[in-house]
Formats: sequence, structure tokens, C-alpha cells
Amino acid sequence: MDVFLKYTAHARIMMHERTIQEDWIIRTFHEPVMTEKRQHDEIHYLKPIPEADGKVLRVIINPISDPPQIITVFFDRRIQL
Repeated sequence: MDVFLKYTAHARIMMHERTIQEDWIIRTFHEPVMTEKRQHDEIHYLKPIPEADGKVLRVIINPISDPPQIITVFFDRRIQL
């Protein structure tokens, strides 16, 4: 099932600056290895990305927004999955 995702301007800039592909974000959202609920309006989705040497992608989403809104994305060097 595909879910349409909305990206903030900040998320789009981070994708470009950090060379993060949109399909990696979509895979992380649909098939996370781990999730962390931080606040009522913020869930973190994490997944290692084989094409990025196994680095863990962290996708931070506002699930209350309709459609869900990607706040930011980055490779989290502090965590290994």
C-alpha cells in the first residue's frame, strides 16, 4: 500500500545536501527496522540502507499531518541496527 508523503522544504534541502534518495525514504517509512515515538506529532523511522554502505537512515515524520509530513532526514551515525 502506497502512502503519499508530503516533504517540508527543510527535508527536501537535507535530501539534496546529504544525497539521500527518495526511494530510501519511502522504504524506511514502509519497512522500518525500528521506530521511536518522540512526541505526539513526531515519529522516527530507522533503517539501514545497503546502497549507502549500510548507514542507518533516520526519517522523522509528523504522522498527524494529512498526508504524513516528512520533517527531516539524515544518516544517524550514533546508532547501529
